[in-house]
Amino acid sequence: MQLEFNATKRDEQGTGASRRLRRTNRVPAIVYGGEGRPQQISIDHNELFQLMRKEAFYSSVLTANIDGAKETCVLRDVQRHPYRLQILHADFQRVDAMHKLHQKVPLHFINADIAPAVKLGGGIVQHVLTELEVRCLPKDLPASLEVDLKDLVAGHSLHVSHIPLPAGVEVVLHKGENPVVATILAVRGAVEEEPAPTPVAPVAEKKAEKKSEKTDKR
Repeated sequence: MQLEFNATKRDEQGTGASRRLRRTNRVPAIVYGGEGRPQQISIDHNELFQLMRKEAFYSSVLTANIDGAKETCVLRDVQRHPYRLQILHADFQRVDAMHKLHQKVPLHFINADIAPAVKLGGGIVQHVLTELEVRCLPKDLPASLEVDLKDLVAGHSLHVSHIPLPAGVEVVLHKGENPVVATILAVRGAVEEEPAPTPVAPVAEKKAEKKSEKTDKR
């Protein structure tokens, strides 16, 4: 998925300059990395806010249209206001078409409803991981990775090695690692039946038994 945003170069830096930009509904940002020098830019807040509502914006190669000059980059960091719906700053890193990049991509879980442990056993799917870091050329970067749970049975887990990867994409892991991605928790069986209470003799019968005991003693 190719996503593009418009930006304008800016020369003023510092806290005061950033505040003045935000008052004009623009977001201060920076593009760095690659062979070019770091470039301070500003982006229309509404445009950036709408783009950031798309999951793919965080894991795709982006096109920054900076005063008519286009650069490819990925989002590296974003700062948000603690309680307002406001983006305060964004960092973008340039990418080179000929060099592999590291990027985290989200996991999309499918077919959980037809997994044997869920459909037949009433189990509950637990997502242990929700994203993975991958390494690939920019052209091969997937917006997400699909995790199919249709064959997962109770008591078993799905690991990273079970996830099919697009051509040219590899997961970044330490040597020998194969972490769990998802598992299905079995629900408890039916509650055991409580033992039937011991029958209690009627009060009249108890009195009759006591009277009989007294007569026998005489």
